[in-house]
Amino acid sequence: MTGVAQAVKLACQIASVIVLSRLLLPHDFGIVAMAAPVLAFVALFQDLGLTQATIQKKGITHEEVNCLFWVNIGVSALLAGLLVLVAPAVAGFYAEPQAGVLVAAMGLQILVYGAGAQHYALLSRRMEFGKVAILESFAACAGLAVSIVWALADRTYWALYAGGLATALCTCIGLWAGSRWRPGLPRWVEGGGSLLNFGAGITGFNFANFFARNLDNVLIGRYWGNQELGLYDRAYKLLLFPLQQITNPLSKVMVPALSRLTDEPERYRHAYLRVAPILLLVALPGVAFAIATADLLIPFALGEQWRASAGIFQALGFAGLMQPLNNPSGWLFISQGRSGEFMRWGIFSALTSVAAFAVGLPYGAFGMAAAYAVSEYLRTPLLWLYLGRSGPVRAADMVRVAFPFVVGAHLAVGLLWLARPYLPDSPLVALLACGVLAYASVSAFALLFAPGRAVILDGAQMVRSRIPAFS
Repeated sequence: MTGVAQAVKLACQIASVIVLSRLLLPHDFGIVAMAAPVLAFVALFQDLGLTQATIQKKGITHEEVNCLFWVNIGVSALLAGLLVLVAPAVAGFYAEPQAGVLVAAMGLQILVYGAGAQHYALLSRRMEFGKVAILESFAACAGLAVSIVWALADRTYWALYAGGLATALCTCIGLWAGSRWRPGLPRWVEGGGSLLNFGAGITGFNFANFFARNLDNVLIGRYWGNQELGLYDRAYKLLLFPLQQITNPLSKVMVPALSRLTDEPERYRHAYLRVAPILLLVALPGVAFAIATADLLIPFALGEQWRASAGIFQALGFAGLMQPLNNPSGWLFISQGRSGEFMRWGIFSALTSVAAFAVGLPYGAFGMAAAYAVSEYLRTPLLWLYLGRSGPVRAADMVRVAFPFVVGAHLAVGLLWLARPYLPDSPLVALLACGVLAYASVSAFALLFAPGRAVILDGAQMVRSRIPAFS
C-alpha cells in the first residue's frame, strides 16, 4: 500500500509540474521559490525532531506524547507569527512585494502541519502504513486538484499556495481520524527532557541541511532574478524532488522498522542492505535517462518556454546519481539513536554546499547546479566512512551493494548519449526507447556482479509475490 501511495504522490507531483507549468508563468514559480526558503527555514523548528523521538523511543506513554503535542502546537504558533513579522523584510530583500505577502500567508500551513505531527508519529510507530498511505494519496490528489482549478480561474502563484494548503488540511484531518489519539490538557512530564535532547540532534541536522537545500534559491533569486530562479526551480522540481518523493516515504517505513532491530545487528544489517540497493535499481536508471535526454524531455514535458532549463537539469542530474545512495543514510543515524553525529554531518554537508554555491554563483543557475553536483560526489565517500565507523552497516557493505548500480548508471548516461543519433525523430518514441535502454543497461551491468544479481532476483521475487497467478 505504501508503494501504491508513493506512486500516486509521485504521479501528482509530476502532473503538477507539467500541468501547472503550462498554466502559469516562470514569474509565478519564481515568487513561490523566493518564499519557499523562508518557509523551509522556519519549518525546521516546527517539529524539533519530536516526531522521530516518538517513533524511535522503545516505550512511550500517553502523557509523553501529550507533552510533545503541546510543544509542537506552541512552537508552530510562534513560528506562524514570526512569518508575519518577517514578511516585509523578505519583500525588501527580493524587491518583490508579492513574495512578502506569500510568506505571511504560509503561516497557516505551519499551524496545520503542527497540529498533526504527533498523530502522524503514532501511526508510524504502530506501523499502520496503510492508513498513512491512503490519507497521503488523497491529500496529494486534493492538493493537485485545488491548484489546477485555482490556476484555471486565476493564473497566479496563489494557485500553488492553495494546493499546498489543501494538502496540509487533508493530511491533518486524516491523521486525527486515523490515529484515534486525542490530546489532553498541556502538562510537562518527567522524561520530556530526554525526548527534546534527541529531537535537538535531528533539528540540528535539519537546520544545517536547510542551507544545502535552499541557499541556492536565495542566491539565484537575489543576484540573477526570478526568471533565472524559475528555470532553476522547475529543473530541480522535475528531477531531485521526485527522488526525494521516493526516499522520504521509505524513511517512514524504514526508521520505525530498523529502530526495532537495533538489538539484533545481523537482522538490522540484512534489512538495510536488502532495501537500499533496490532503491538504487529503481531510481538510478531513471536519473541516467533524464540526464541523457534533457534537451528532449524538458520541452516535451514542460513546453518550449522551459527549454533553457535543460542544461541546469542535466547538471542537477549528476547530483541525482548520488542522492539515492546518500539520502537513506539518515535512516541509520536516526534508528541507531545517533542524532548528535547526524547533526555534525549535516553541518559539514551544509558548509561544503555553501562553498560550492559560492564557486558556481558567478556562472548563474547552471554554474551553481554543476558546483553542487561536484560537491555531492566529493562528500559521498566521506559520508559512508563517517557513518560506518560504528553500527551494523559498514562502508564496505555499501560499496559492495551499491557499486553495480552506481557505476552502471554512469555508464548508461554515456550509452544513451551515443545512441541518441540513431533514435527515431519522434520525441515520444525516442524518450520511450531511451527509458527502456537505461533500465536494461543498468540491469545488465548489475548482473555481472553477485550483489547485483541478488538484488535483481530479490526485486523480481517481490514483484511476483504481489502479482496473482492465473490458472
